[in-house]
Amino acid sequence: MIEAMDTTAAGAATGGVRTLLRLEGAALAVACMVFYSYFEGSWWMFAILLLAPDLSFLGYLAGPRAGAASYNIAHAAILPMLLGIVGMVVPSELAMHLALIWSTHIGLDRAIGYGLKYDAGFSFTHLGRLGKTAG
Repeated sequence: MIEAMDTTAAGAATGGVRTLLRLEGAALAVACMVFYSYFEGSWWMFAILLLAPDLSFLGYLAGPRAGAASYNIAHAAILPMLLGIVGMVVPSELAMHLALIWSTHIGLDRAIGYGLKYDAGFSFTHLGRLGKTAG
C-alpha cells in the first residue's frame, strides 16, 4: 500500500541529516568569523552588513515564486564563495571581507533552521517547514 506523502515535508531534510546540515551551518559561521578576525576586518562593518542578505525578503512582495528566487540567490553559498575567490585573486580586502560576512550570515541562518526556500511559500525550506518540528 502506498501512503500519501506529507507535502509540507516533501524535499525537506529530516532527522540526522537535518541536524548535520544545521551543524554544518554553525561550523561555517564560526569558521568565517575566525577568518574575518584573522583578515582584520572591521567589526563595525561586520555588524552593519551581517543582516544585509535578508533584504532579499523584499522579493516576497512580488509573490512566493519571486520571493523564493531572490531569497535563494542571496542565501546560496555559491555567490559569496565566488566573491571570496575574486577577493583572493585580484586581491581585494573588501571583497574578501564581504564574502566572509555574507557566508557567516548563511551559516547562521542554516544553524537556526532557515533553509533555501521552495515556491510554496516562505516557510517551506530544504531544512523543513518553519514553525513545524522536523522529524
